[in-house]
Amino acid sequence: MPDILTTEQSDAAPEGPEIGPSDATRFLALTVVGLGVVYGDIGTSPLYAFKDAVAAASGGTGAAPRTDAVLGILSLILWTLIILVSMKYVLILLRADNHGEGGILALMALVQRASSRKALPVLVLGAIGAALFYGDALITPAISVMSAVEGAKLAMPLSHGGLLIVTIAILVALFAVQGYGTHRVAGAFGPVMILWFLVIGGAGLYQIAKNPAVLVAVNPLYAATFLTTDVGIGLVTLGAVFLAVTGAEALYADLGHIGRKPITVAWFGFVLPSLLLSYFGQGAVVLSDAAAIDNPFYRTVPEAYIMPLVGLATIATIIASQATITGAYSLTRQAIQLRLLPRMSVRHTSGEHAGQIYLPAVNWLMMTGVLAIVIAFQDTTQLAAAYGIAVTGTMIVTAILAIMMMSASWKWSPVRIAVVMAPFLALELVFLSANLLKVDDGGWATLVIAAVMLAIMLVWWKGSEILLAKTRRTELPLLDLMPIIERSSVAVVPGTGVYLTANADNTPTALLHTMKHFRAVHERIVIMSVIPSSWPYLDMMESVSIEKLSDRIARVRVVTGFMQQPNIPAVLDYCRAHGLPGDNASTSFMLSRREVKREQPSAMPPPATALFIVLAHNAADATDYFGIPKDRVVEIGTQVGL
Repeated sequence: MPDILTTEQSDAAPEGPEIGPSDATRFLALTVVGLGVVYGDIGTSPLYAFKDAVAAASGGTGAAPRTDAVLGILSLILWTLIILVSMKYVLILLRADNHGEGGILALMALVQRASSRKALPVLVLGAIGAALFYGDALITPAISVMSAVEGAKLAMPLSHGGLLIVTIAILVALFAVQGYGTHRVAGAFGPVMILWFLVIGGAGLYQIAKNPAVLVAVNPLYAATFLTTDVGIGLVTLGAVFLAVTGAEALYADLGHIGRKPITVAWFGFVLPSLLLSYFGQGAVVLSDAAAIDNPFYRTVPEAYIMPLVGLATIATIIASQATITGAYSLTRQAIQLRLLPRMSVRHTSGEHAGQIYLPAVNWLMMTGVLAIVIAFQDTTQLAAAYGIAVTGTMIVTAILAIMMMSASWKWSPVRIAVVMAPFLALELVFLSANLLKVDDGGWATLVIAAVMLAIMLVWWKGSEILLAKTRRTELPLLDLMPIIERSSVAVVPGTGVYLTANADNTPTALLHTMKHFRAVHERIVIMSVIPSSWPYLDMMESVSIEKLSDRIARVRVVTGFMQQPNIPAVLDYCRAHGLPGDNASTSFMLSRREVKREQPSAMPPPATALFIVLAHNAADATDYFGIPKDRVVEIGTQVGL
């Protein structure tokens, strides 16, 4: 019988950073950090949302905006922020955490764990949401920085080409510094965003005081009247109005970093009032001077203050872009752990903050994509069309997964779920319909990006499942090999051989080839498998199980959270502390380097097979991904057909 040295994993998981009432200092610190990390995207939406909505209401003719249109748009923005952000995300979804973690893949993993549903539909939904997020992540830096820089035209003669050059230079610099880590400057993000919200809120309040009649837009009848007067114009305008809530997903995605209470307090106590003051201030300016529609955000301040505001806006949009880039890194790591993407090189840029990671491949691909978008569109109005589809699509997927979670995990009745979630889902479907009207105007870009990313994730997942199944059919059960090893005439060499395998119940291919070709095995053999889980974080005691199969052979299973990076040397140190013999100096890591070849007939359509082979060929080396010392690794090549 196997000797169990370590208990199996616990069902417990770390809690998110909830703050006790007595820890006021830490609570305040997290709230300030949250203002920089969470609210950068939605906080810079006033740069373009109101302007694009009024332009849409005028049919893009440049005509002076009607008073009823301005008031109707302000009313729509107000109630969209209240219903979708305040009610759906802050009051409801922030409670749908996967042991402290939020975000679409965290929600997907929670549904998979709590539900008896087939994994495939839930996985596809999560992949769709993640794919749309990548579209959002590419468009956010482009539209945010371009919108900030456009304000400079109001204070100095700057050509369109000059604006593009400045925008591109800022974006290139932003991506170029990612490898150095953001923790050195991240401490300034919160204070800068506090200043940003104070400035835009104060400027808005100044304009409202000059034209308080704009406050009648608080009445939702203005929104309803505007939408029903001309349904066609109303739908087109809705697509632009939705830009006011871009970044709402960040509230949920950053739940694990900040915590529910700091996010909630910052939203209701500071961010929401500042945003509403800014939007209503822009409306007051336009009602007083129709010519201000060229850039109502910057018109809320006197001309002498435009350039300082451009500088502050540029910094704020860089912070918003940084949060999106960091979110893309985090989402990619989750997708790798959930086997939706191939392994990639992950670098930790801070010894103190585990969440500070850098993925070179993602960084440079994102920079290429963002620059291509800026050069292709050259205008924030067309970019807005692409932006809306990405955000609405992600919100709808999140709502569907939340409904599944409420049923499977919270055990809500269908009636209760319908009463709570149906209004949100219906409203988001209306917004999606409005944004789909703009597919020809730029919305196609999001659909293309999302389609490419979805194809990559589903092909990688399906191909990996096929190869894993083929490997299981050809491998020898480990327990059947043990007598052969014990009786074999092969030489025994001193030290420990660690064999990584996807399935610890079977004999690793590298071990079979070692015995066959070298006619030798190590004195001690460790069969180790790394298994992804639907938990966000697991400590060593929860994740590592050790079975001593004989005096020479042990089996180690490592269950990793989808927010964690596997570290095999650290796992071995833990195992040795719990009775596994051996030391670092005498340990060798035996890995199988798998080369995928196309076979006839292929298990997948030829294009999918070709894509999988390309992805497998460019996947990061297992040595780097698992943190294994390169001078202790022996790789044995194998070929497998797909």
